Amino acid sequence: MEITDKHREYWRKNLSMTGVLLAIWFIATFVVSWYARELNAFTIAGFPFAFYMAAQGALIIYVIVIWFYAHRMNQLDKEYGVHEGED
Repeated sequence: MEITDKHREYWRKNLSMTGVLLAIWFIATFVVSWYARELNAFTIAGFPFAFYMAAQGALIIYVIVIWFYAHRMNQLDKEYGVHEGED
């Protein structure tokens, strides 16, 4: 199978989206933890921000990242004609 420009464009879009989503994951996981003491000056629902992010916030972000990736990849698959099944 020969790789065409369309394949390269699809792969480039996939990699750039994955890179952005990994950066969001990294920030939600490590950056918030690293700056926890400074971020505790803010409160959400009566809890310090770092505690909230550790307890619920990061999990919510992870679910949104997973949903967005699946939704956008389905769109890209249909756009480039590589989707599976019927929708």
